[in-house]
Amino acid sequence: MSRVGKKPVPIPGEVSVKIEGSRITVTGPKGELSQATHPSMRVELEGGEVVVSRPSDIKFHKSLHGLTRSLIANMVIGVTTGYEKSLEIQGIGYKAVLAGKKLNLSLGLSHPVLLSLPDGIEVKLDGPNKIKVSGIDKQLVGLVAAKIRSFRPPEPYKGKGIRYEGEMVRKKAGKTAT
Repeated sequence: MSRVGKKPVPIPGEVSVKIEGSRITVTGPKGELSQATHPSMRVELEGGEVVVSRPSDIKFHKSLHGLTRSLIANMVIGVTTGYEKSLEIQGIGYKAVLAGKKLNLSLGLSHPVLLSLPDGIEVKLDGPNKIKVSGIDKQLVGLVAAKIRSFRPPEPYKGKGIRYEGEMVRKKAGKTAT
């Protein structure tokens, strides 16, 4: 049995879960999330918990078992507490400005980089060099944070660029004259 898949997902009191065929909808104080699961996975509501089971022990079903349970658990956490990723901008003249639903990044390029934020994502700026991406969908929060980081990943010689908070960048030695 999958160690992750066999653990039931507890449902807090303020969260409601609705299962319609292979579609699961989780509603909580922060919003509503919906996810389609593979039709062969059995998802059942037992008491105050969601239980995921698989039809057989073939490798494909084993791989889906833990994944399905994790997706449901992430939805429950998302609608109760939400998710957040923090980014740091390092470099002289590098900064971020928020204008409505657009993030304007000055990253030493010949033009400013504009990013339109998708629905369900909230961005806060703690000064010009700190970006906090938050939302209820874990996948979307991670995707937007990775997209922002991809505009100028940290480079290994001076460490300039956008990095996750707490990310360590291994610096390389520069050229030496012999």
